[in-house]
Amino acid sequence: MKVEDLKFDSATGLIPVVVQHHATGEVLMFAYANLEAVKLTLEKRVAYFWSRSRKKLWMKGEESGNIMKIIDVKIDCDGDALLYIVDPLGPACHTGQNTCFHNRLTF
Repeated sequence: MKVEDLKFDSATGLIPVVVQHHATGEVLMFAYANLEAVKLTLEKRVAYFWSRSRKKLWMKGEESGNIMKIIDVKIDCDGDALLYIVDPLGPACHTGQNTCFHNRLTF
């Protein structure tokens, strides 16, 4: 599949992105990307996203230095979600944790 085949949300122009560690398989984070972010990710081989809170494009690690090098990008069967397989150069979470999924929901 190609970028042109992706199904971005018609209201927001965004596509969900799950980010996974290439060596451990651990899910590191979840974010959104617009078309520009996806194209930059493929071109630069580092993870770019769209910040819904700041309403701007951002490269993961642009401030912290915790860049995520792209190993592979996969598309789900419907073409409406992406999986970035990465080599992280530091923690994924802004809290300093390796993954954003470090909190457990109690039963």
